[in-house]
Order: sequence, then C-alpha cells, then structure tokens
Amino acid sequence: MKEYIRGLSRQSIMTFFGGTYAVALLFALFPPLYMWGSGIRYEILGVPFAIMYWLINGLVLGFTLWGLYIVEDIRGELDEDLLPETHPLTGE
Repeated sequence: MKEYIRGLSRQSIMTFFGGTYAVALLFALFPPLYMWGSGIRYEILGVPFAIMYWLINGLVLGFTLWGLYIVEDIRGELDEDLLPETHPLTGE
C-alpha cells in the first residue's frame, strides 16, 4: 500500500483530499444544507440529526486532515527539517 501511495502524483492526492475537504466545508458553510438536515426528526445513537450533522461534519474534516498527514508522512513530504540542526550546548 505504501508503494501505491508513493506512486501517486501530487496532483491526484491533492484532488482527492481537497475535494473531500471542500465538500465537508460546503456542508458546514452553506446554510440551506443545514436547514434541510435540521428538519429531520431522526436520531443517530440517541443524538438528534441536527446535532449529529455537525459532529459528523467535524469528524470528516478531522479525518481528512489526518489522512493527508499520513499520506504526506509516507511520501516524505512533511516539513520537519525547516531549520538546520544545532548543537544544544555550543549553538554550532
């Protein structure tokens, strides 16, 4: 699986994660979608749908960012080495 992820182009990864993130943001920021969901009298795990709507949306946003972090870690694209390494006592 790691080799498959490393073989993907940067554009396809950003398209997938950016699209997922954009859809979740659309659901969070576009009021008619929430108004449509707030009229539903259905409970999920005992929580009204209007509240679960926001919880699920937050989870989707969080897991999307977490997934992107994992993919970038596998591909070695994290910005961990921004500053040069210095010795703690001498500062060299």
